[in-house]
Amino acid sequence: MRRRYPALLLGAALLCLGACATTTFTSTWKAPDVQGINPAGKTVAAVFVSRDESKRRAGEDAVAAALTARGAHGVPAYTLLSNERRGDAEAARARLKEAGANGIVVMRVVGMPLDAPASYSDQVPGNKDRAAVVEAQQSYTLVLVETLVYSLDRDKLLWTSTSRTTEPKDLDSLVKEVANATAKEMVKQGLLVRQ
Repeated sequence: MRRRYPALLLGAALLCLGACATTTFTSTWKAPDVQGINPAGKTVAAVFVSRDESKRRAGEDAVAAALTARGAHGVPAYTLLSNERRGDAEAARARLKEAGANGIVVMRVVGMPLDAPASYSDQVPGNKDRAAVVEAQQSYTLVLVETLVYSLDRDKLLWTSTSRTTEPKDLDSLVKEVANATAKEMVKQGLLVRQ
């Protein structure tokens, strides 16, 4: 008679994995010539990329709140940019500089499994990445998020990452989870000064 303990342990581990959101990084990049940045007192525009206006605004509010919690003055980009300017990178950058922004944090959902909830599926442009991110176990929701950090003062990209979050409850919890993990990773890599 075969023992089923390993299968039971694996099942229990998967259930525990699904019990809470966790974020890990599949890739990160930091500008090699940039030292620790202190966000205190800086105005940082929060951009969340989505075709759905209400989700975009909710995402930008959540990113701005996460930035403010870390000492920056986080501002949702929808309060500074018209929809027409959002599609024009040069005009958007000029408007954000005019508004006094020192930097920009951009988040966008780039992939998820085929059985992901509809609330996330409309975030993926064209859904072309969905098949590429299907995991062997489809018993949990996995969302991939790309995060970019730009300095408007230096006019350069400072940080980029792709993260995987399992079992996010909703858009707000996804953004908070990714923001927290990103801040910790940026501190670990010496880019962000710990607050």
